[in-house]
Amino acid sequence: MIALPFLKSAPPPLQGERLYLRPPQLSDYKAWATLRAQSRDFLVPWEPLWAVDDLERSAFRHRIRHYDEEAAAGTAYPFFLFRNTDSRLIGGITLGNIRRGVGQNGMIGYWVGEPFAGQGYMYEALRLIIPYAFTKLRLHRLEAACIPSNERSIRLLEKAGFQKEGLLRSYLKINGMWQNHLLFSLIEDDRWR
Repeated sequence: MIALPFLKSAPPPLQGERLYLRPPQLSDYKAWATLRAQSRDFLVPWEPLWAVDDLERSAFRHRIRHYDEEAAAGTAYPFFLFRNTDSRLIGGITLGNIRRGVGQNGMIGYWVGEPFAGQGYMYEALRLIIPYAFTKLRLHRLEAACIPSNERSIRLLEKAGFQKEGLLRSYLKINGMWQNHLLFSLIEDDRWR
């Protein structure tokens, strides 16, 4: 097996026109907890149940440690999204479940704080992470899944060039219930540039 050097370190910041992406840090705790608390009702329908201590500093510390371990193993690369104008945290995007070998694929997941939804930030984040996944990480396929009633997410993925592949029955436990998801994919040969 050939060792790939880019798998053993945190990813570099990714710079866009209106925002930049960088790996989460412990110093992001206050901004993260504030935004997540402010956006809780907006996010809960689309996410796994939040733990009772989800917004506590200790839980965030554990989250960062987990992120660092995954990045070191080359299995996931989480990023927080920050506006260029004021470095305000606006959401997060993760390239996770990275599988090497014959598959060379990964899964994209994302969230955006309610005050920043519908403003095109996540589309820009996808336009930054897609070339990173295909050129720097040398993945062949990206996947994303969303609940069929999440029309915003469906439109976002289609706009970014993802194609709907089908329905995943009872795929993820979201908001306390096993829910169907639509599977979308983007292949490195697709028109994403």
